[in-house]
Amino acid sequence: MENDEELEELRKRKMMQVQMAAQQELARQEKEQQIRELKQSILRQILTPEARERLARVRLAKPELAEMVENQLIMLAQSGKLRSMVTDELMKELLARLQAERKETRIIRK
Repeated sequence: MENDEELEELRKRKMMQVQMAAQQELARQEKEQQIRELKQSILRQILTPEARERLARVRLAKPELAEMVENQLIMLAQSGKLRSMVTDELMKELLARLQAERKETRIIRK
């Protein structure tokens, strides 16, 4: 009898743990979604349509590079250092500069 009660109590605890973990995961996903939406909103305000398209194409090929560019642009916008919208030409320059920096820091050992 006692074993059945203990087993039932363990099941209840385990079920509660699983439910709490699921709730935490859902909250984390919602927070990530809110952050993504906020980032996209900021980027829509500071990028021309052509620059947005270029960034989307970069995101398909090199997601890490696109993330770096997005974060830098958002930081510049929030600090007030962007005086106008980012054009496609400026986006090309920024991408070229970031790719050059990434290439220079690689160390190859043989």
